[in-house]
Amino acid sequence: MLFDTTTYSIKTVQMKKILFIACVALFAFHARAEKEKHVILITIDGFRPDFYFEKEWHTPNLHKMVQEGTYAFGVNSVFPSITYPSHTTIVTGVQPVKHGIHYNSVFEPDSITGKIYWNFHEITAPTLWQAVTNLGLKASSINWPASAEAPVRYNIPDMGGRRDDMIKYAVPAGFLDTLNNQLFHRKEIADIDLGKDQNSAKIAAWVIKKDKPNFMTVHLFSVDHFEHQEGRQGKKVEEAIADADEGVGIIRQAIQEAGMTDNTLLIVTGDHGFLDVSTNIHPNVWLAKAGLLDNPNGQWKARFHSAGGSTFLFLKDKNDIETLLKVKSMLKNLPADEKKYIRVITTAEAQKIGADPNASLELSGLNGASFGNEYTGKAIRTGKGGTHGYYPDCREIQTGFICVGKSVQNHYKIKEMNLRDITAIVAQYLEIQMPTCKGKVPAGLFK
Repeated sequence: MLFDTTTYSIKTVQMKKILFIACVALFAFHARAEKEKHVILITIDGFRPDFYFEKEWHTPNLHKMVQEGTYAFGVNSVFPSITYPSHTTIVTGVQPVKHGIHYNSVFEPDSITGKIYWNFHEITAPTLWQAVTNLGLKASSINWPASAEAPVRYNIPDMGGRRDDMIKYAVPAGFLDTLNNQLFHRKEIADIDLGKDQNSAKIAAWVIKKDKPNFMTVHLFSVDHFEHQEGRQGKKVEEAIADADEGVGIIRQAIQEAGMTDNTLLIVTGDHGFLDVSTNIHPNVWLAKAGLLDNPNGQWKARFHSAGGSTFLFLKDKNDIETLLKVKSMLKNLPADEKKYIRVITTAEAQKIGADPNASLELSGLNGASFGNEYTGKAIRTGKGGTHGYYPDCREIQTGFICVGKSVQNHYKIKEMNLRDITAIVAQYLEIQMPTCKGKVPAGLFK
């Protein structure tokens, strides 16, 4: 049988070229997979350093991370030290004055509808999610505040338990149905208890093993819920931090099963600490008695907007100096048994911490006091449980920080850091640019 040797030679060369290109591509793929980095960022709402320092708390996974990685004695929060502003600082690296999420609930001058900062578009500073996605990398998020419609591949935003809105904003479409069918096997989506931290962790683990995100944010929130009920100590708090710790273990196991251990930075941090509450203050009652507030739905000259351990004064007319002076005089002349519960934050303190510039005056609670928004009845009432929101310059309101990874120092101690520093840590590890970030990587954290 005769055949054309020239044609055969050409085809052989072409085949070798194809095989060579395929081998190079395969090698490049594996090299990239080995080099590609991941950050899994977990927040435990109401997370305190004593949860990983003191043996009374059943937190074996957190204690193990302390031995293997870097940890902080305290992390300074924002003002007010509450969930939504804090979490937004973590992903932007700037204080609330720059990122625009000043409170959990929006101050509404002419009505009180309870509007919350649910949506990503309300953030006014660049985020880590955007920085990661803009480089063609993969981002995901579970239960994160102000994350509805964030630029991520997988998302269940924190919608305050409003199931219909969670379904609406979940990404990809039908995500909760998929999770129910493949992970939880419940009769209805509504039967999935996302208030249980282990369930949130299982969702995060599912995404990690399926998609291997380069950056993932996960918010575990049950500890905060029970600290509000019981204060810093209590049986339910013990159970909640144990549940969160188990959630951390579930996520860490998923990182291992996904083959990501060697190139993953795992961070466990929080948003604020907690203080015990014995008294509840309603400063709008004082304003009403002074004739400055008739009705919060538009009929007022001055009104306080409370955020747990702090409250913020708004003027109907921000240039109304006369009313502001009346409020300051009123506070100055309070009886001693009422004045002992409040600390007036100076303008310099408010500006330094990056608080809401639209507020004309701020108060932080003292001696076990928290704040409420009622304008009728008694101004001073009995309180219970615990809260946060205070000006972040006391030990009890600090949150915690632990991180582990091949590039992180073992059993390394950071005396003090700020929430905005977490953004800088993530950006440096992933080698992404965040020029607006004001945080700094703590010295000695990376090898």
